[in-house]
Amino acid sequence: MVESEAGEKIIMQEDCGEDNVGTGYLTLTNQRLIFQKGEARMLTLSKKVTEVVLEAPLNKIKNVRTEGWLAKKVVVEVEGNGSKLYKFGVFSPGKWRDAIENAIKGASSLSK
Repeated sequence: MVESEAGEKIIMQEDCGEDNVGTGYLTLTNQRLIFQKGEARMLTLSKKVTEVVLEAPLNKIKNVRTEGWLAKKVVVEVEGNGSKLYKFGVFSPGKWRDAIENAIKGASSLSK
């Protein structure tokens, strides 16, 4: 599990899948976007977190959009050594896109 940083608050969290990584938990805080890969447990119908795949400060997110027609996804472009795209199959992609954009705006206004 990823430890919370000082002043960090969870905005949204959802059990979802990422196209190239598999299933896990997507968490948006007022400071970061985190995706933790999970392994299904049949007896409890829960997931065990196995590794942190994405831990991006909000200022490293270059672009957020939705894509798809029937199976819409929220697509996040993260800068680092080049850019990397993550495509998350969340329940409400538009809501996630808006929440991420608002969190980025909020974080950038605090750093000014």
